[in-house]
Amino acid sequence: MKTQTNTPIYWTLLSHEDWTLPIAATTAGLCYVGSPHAPATELTDWAHARYPGRRLMEDDEHLAPYRQELIEYLEGTRRAFTLPFDVQGTPFQQDVWKALCGIPYGETTSYSAIAAQIQRPKAVRAVGTAIGANPVLMTIPCHRVIGKGGALTGYRGGITMKTRLLELERLASGTRGEGIPYGNL
Repeated sequence: MKTQTNTPIYWTLLSHEDWTLPIAATTAGLCYVGSPHAPATELTDWAHARYPGRRLMEDDEHLAPYRQELIEYLEGTRRAFTLPFDVQGTPFQQDVWKALCGIPYGETTSYSAIAAQIQRPKAVRAVGTAIGANPVLMTIPCHRVIGKGGALTGYRGGITMKTRLLELERLASGTRGEGIPYGNL
């Protein structure tokens, strides 16, 4: 696919309660949700690598619908995202990200379960790498993937963010009992 260098990538900072993170979209959809309190270089480095030649343009209005859905999610009132994505990745990454979108709200799964789901059961490490490359945190719910034994493992947004998102979903959905934060898989 040829990238149009004259079309900008729109971005803004989503600030809600104690959450502050950059988000970005192309005209085709949401393409980036960053880490909380990340340095500005996180977004610019990512944009230059994924969309070479495209300029970043701050545009709160263009990102307003995405901000709204993300805020609703952070408030526990939204369980699924309806606005389009524009995520660039290899076919393998796309398969992994599609599988992540099938993990129900408030539930978790393991890396090996995702590998089995995409019919690549021996590619557990590659699945982990693809999950780590997910450009749209929260919306493609990579935070719902935990270690096979139930341990919280790496997350681009940091383990604190992952823990907060899992707890938010647990409380909003009532799917896990108190004292059993994520369960064993």
